[in-house]
Order: sequence, then structure tokens, then C-alpha cells
Amino acid sequence: MVVHRAMLRRIYDWCIDAAHKPYAVWILAAVAFAESSFFPVPPDVMLIPMSLARPQRAWFYAGICTVASVLGGILGYAIGALLYDSVGHWLINLYGLAGKVDSFRASYAAWGAWIIIGKGLTPIPFKLVTIASGFAGYNIWLFVLCSIIARGGRFFVVAILLNRYGEWIRVRIERHLTLWVALFAIVLVLGFIVALRLL
Repeated sequence: MVVHRAMLRRIYDWCIDAAHKPYAVWILAAVAFAESSFFPVPPDVMLIPMSLARPQRAWFYAGICTVASVLGGILGYAIGALLYDSVGHWLINLYGLAGKVDSFRASYAAWGAWIIIGKGLTPIPFKLVTIASGFAGYNIWLFVLCSIIARGGRFFVVAILLNRYGEWIRVRIERHLTLWVALFAIVLVLGFIVALRLL
């Protein structure tokens, strides 16, 4: 347990220190981009520590996350739309959705915008939404618009909280770092479970 706490502390301190480095924004953008298409870790792992280290730049970081996430979402959409017979088919079977193809497309035709916005604002892994949107043949321009609303809303809520209450939040996170990381991991896992049940 002591080893885990020390490792978590080193990772957290690295993220805090990295906020002052010129390459930090590129790492943040890369994580946000990848998470929307294939990477399992959300950009919050960089966004939160970086915004805690520099609360006055929380808005900028949220903007970077939004742009990169939407661009990554377009890649996820392309995987679902263009690679269905290979990668897409494999993913559908992996998530146990093979028998729901027709009803799934019908749901997207009727409620696509609400599905994208609703799930994009939650801890549900956004890659599942982006790939599913392409697979369902949802209008690409509406997909991009809904993604901007959903991801922008999600990241800018974090920015508002950390910009306004950053120091108060930072003290409490650093005091109970292991607890907060465990809660974050639980939310991430629950997001996958909920996504697989609702998609």
C-alpha cells in the first residue's frame, strides 16, 4: 500500500510539474484525442492536475481538450463508419451488441443527438459513442456539433470548478490522493459497464 501511495504521489507530482512545461499541452491534446477513438484513459488524468497547478489556464486546457476530443471523435466515427467489416464488426461482437444492430440504428435515427450529448457529458467512455455513431451512419456534421456541445460542456464544467475552487480542491486531493484516485478508477469502470448496458 505504501508503494502504491508513493507511486501515485510521484505520478501526481509529475503532472503538477508538467503543467509548467511547454510539452504538457501536447500530451493533454494527445490523450484527449486518443480517448475519443481508442485509448482507455480519459484526459482528466492530465486536465485536473494541470488545472490545479495553473488554475488561471484551466479554460485554455478545457479548450484544448474539447478540440482534441472532437478531432479524436471524428477518427472514432471513421472507425465505425468505414471499418465496420473489420474493426467495427470485431468491436460490436466484443461488446456483445451483435444482436442489437437494427434496433441500435433505429435509436440513433430517432434520438442520435440526445444520445451523443447525453453520453458525452458523462463518464461513459466517449470512444464507444463515437464508434457507435459512425457504425449507425449518423449525420457526420450533426455528430461534430453534438460532440462540441457534449465535450465542451464536460471539460468546461471541470475548468469552472478548478478555476474557482482550485486551491481548496487541491488541498483535499493531496491530503487523500489514494482515495480520490480509487474513486476516479471506480467511476471509469462504471462508465464502461453503463455504456455496454445502454448502447
